[in-house]
Amino acid sequence: MRKTILITGASTGLGAGMARLFAAQGSDLALCARRLPELESLKAEITAAHPQVRVEVRTLDVCDYDAVFSVFRAFQADFGRLDRIIVNAGIGLGAEIGRGRFDVNRRTAETNFVAALAQCEAAMEIFREQDDGHLVMMSSVSATRGFKGPAAIYAATKAGVAVLAEGIRMDTLDTPIRVSTILPGYILTAINADLKNAPFRVDLDTGCRALVKTINREPHTAYVPTWPWTVLSWVLRRLPVRLAAKMS
Repeated sequence: MRKTILITGASTGLGAGMARLFAAQGSDLALCARRLPELESLKAEITAAHPQVRVEVRTLDVCDYDAVFSVFRAFQADFGRLDRIIVNAGIGLGAEIGRGRFDVNRRTAETNFVAALAQCEAAMEIFREQDDGHLVMMSSVSATRGFKGPAAIYAATKAGVAVLAEGIRMDTLDTPIRVSTILPGYILTAINADLKNAPFRVDLDTGCRALVKTINREPHTAYVPTWPWTVLSWVLRRLPVRLAAKMS
């Protein structure tokens, strides 16, 4: 069955990479992000490579919560239905807590969690009406436990996303609505390009291929790439705090 997939944060990075691969599989795409020129360029690229695929784009700042609802509804009207919504938009800014950068940490918290909540609300309204749909929440392996310094707020928001997804999954048990929590490891994007400590980082194409393959399985929860992150996450959860602090 041909799917219509909505992806937020689709202008660059994981969002754009996944869009290209889903298009190659024949899925129609509803793509949104803050930067419309990049979206238009991506649309042109995809439609040239896959003329049978329909691509619609809209500008969206996910922290404009009213706009989240209106843009999702507009895409639903465009296509008639939405089969999968990938809550992907996020940022990696952060500062050590108590260093006078509440503004930076608040922005990350709002973008990565509060805006994700708005996207979930809008997506689930649509899926409940359709009595069908696949909600995909992009968390991170950093959700496994606390991280120190500038990564503390990012890890906290991604843990919140994972727990929120699990709660929605509980609400939709025994219904046709599926909820997936995806926890990527280090995949090379602008968010982590400057990190000195990014173990087992893979290139964007490799990471996106692993993400798309995993998302198509519609798992409850999955670490991507599966190896080594499924094992490492188990280890990370059990490390003493002092040792975890040295590694983060």
